[in-house]
Amino acid sequence: MTISDTAPAATLVSYGSYIGGEQVTEDRWIYVADPRAVLQDSFATLTLKRRLDSGEQQYGEDMAGIVGRVAVGTDRHMQAALAAATRAAKVWRGAPLQVRVDGFLAHLGARILGHREQIEQMALYEGHPRELVKWEVSGWLATTTAQSRDFYRSQLWYETFDGDSRRIVRRCADGVVCINPPANAPMSSAMLAATSVMAGNAVVIRAPRSVPLGVFYSMIEIIAPVLEEIGAPVGTINVVCSEPAPTFAQWLDSPLVNDIMYFGAVEPGLEIERQCVAAGKKPILELAGNDVVVVWSDANLDYASDALLEAFFGSGQLCMIPNLVVAHPDIAEELIALVIAKAASIRIGYPDEDGVLLSPVLRHDKFHSALGDALDNGAQLLAGGGSVHVDGSPSEAGMFLQPTVIRVDGLKNSRRVKAVEHETFFPLLPIVVPDTSDGDLALSTVIDFVNTNLYGLRNSLWSSSATVIDTYVANVTNSGIIKVNESHIAFGAPLPTHGGTALTGGAFGEANYPALRTSHIQGVSVSYVPHPPRHCKEQA
Repeated sequence: MTISDTAPAATLVSYGSYIGGEQVTEDRWIYVADPRAVLQDSFATLTLKRRLDSGEQQYGEDMAGIVGRVAVGTDRHMQAALAAATRAAKVWRGAPLQVRVDGFLAHLGARILGHREQIEQMALYEGHPRELVKWEVSGWLATTTAQSRDFYRSQLWYETFDGDSRRIVRRCADGVVCINPPANAPMSSAMLAATSVMAGNAVVIRAPRSVPLGVFYSMIEIIAPVLEEIGAPVGTINVVCSEPAPTFAQWLDSPLVNDIMYFGAVEPGLEIERQCVAAGKKPILELAGNDVVVVWSDANLDYASDALLEAFFGSGQLCMIPNLVVAHPDIAEELIALVIAKAASIRIGYPDEDGVLLSPVLRHDKFHSALGDALDNGAQLLAGGGSVHVDGSPSEAGMFLQPTVIRVDGLKNSRRVKAVEHETFFPLLPIVVPDTSDGDLALSTVIDFVNTNLYGLRNSLWSSSATVIDTYVANVTNSGIIKVNESHIAFGAPLPTHGGTALTGGAFGEANYPALRTSHIQGVSVSYVPHPPRHCKEQA
């Protein structure tokens, strides 16, 4: 049974492993709980889920709070998926760009718009607040625009003629791409990664066992029908919910696998990169971010402070949000006051409620450790710092964290604070204010600070000076995306939505267009009329 446009809310959404165009089920399932039920009674809801997952209890239609399930996959299912993808890739790579790019993106955009309500519901089941879901879907749609289509076509194929010799520079599919989405945004990450089919690849996705439902829904109900409509072979997309460690071992050992795209934390990601290179696989990493927002002395502070509030979206559990602010000392006090005042109005609540932006945070101990380290190293706590219940009442047992703002004085030594040096995955925003210890503050000093960030996902600048803007853009190289006087997190075609340098993307990191990262450049010269071979052509 799959979800349909008319399925009632109480219907259990159920998917089998999706292999070669078919759903395969056995007798083991992973069940998915409604986040609202978890927030209302976490012990009872999670106990029921554990009993269902283990088989101690059988599912019944009267079990409130359980919204879906997916079949547990095995190494046998994964091997079948790899084989199906291999067969499909041999056919799909020869499809023309008009089909792989134009047709795919046109049908995908229409499919997303036609199923927007169901997509949003699946993202709510992942625990994402409704306002955040709208932002995520806007990113999906940005990928399907005419600007994105034209950009992909220009990158995948260039053609010219020299006399009657046809010269082509093209990107060829790598083959079978295996994808590991993250647990914090599995459906959106899978949708991004699945666009690697535009290069002619076939895809195998390992859905995370903690939140698999959205991945299965998006691949089976969105991507698979689009591929069918444009004539792609079955097996171009495959999804299995399997254990991570055995799956990675299987991918690394398999001669059928060409690329591995990994979303996750830095340490395991870099280890996977090393293992991929040793095994002859291409690693494509989407790891952490520690995005820096520079607010210069001539910035529009009202707009800049609005953009800084994006640091708290999803309670900071997103990689591409502002993680760190460098505020020019001339405007720091006013900027900080604006941020604190506006942060106080950010809503806590159930994810399906309008206007809610904060999500539950599982590891409060990491938050308090980072905050304690900051205070021990001279930072000032300006707002927040505590745990709260879903109704906003303070409690050490609360599942939410207050939006928290700290001030760190001095740019030169600011990385003594761990929350400045490394990504934080909770609602904690350090505002660094250069002081007299930094001498006369030069833009070049701030640019050096940005470029020496250990991470390189997104960076942004707020300034009204064309000279400041142009100097910043010309010299900031450590990121996949730069935003100037704009929302830090907004999507804009044909810009990439993901990817970066340094620890964000590993040794091969750059902005991540999946169809480009999972393909390789090839040159072709064709003379349809044979000529005597000439190894050296005289230049005019």
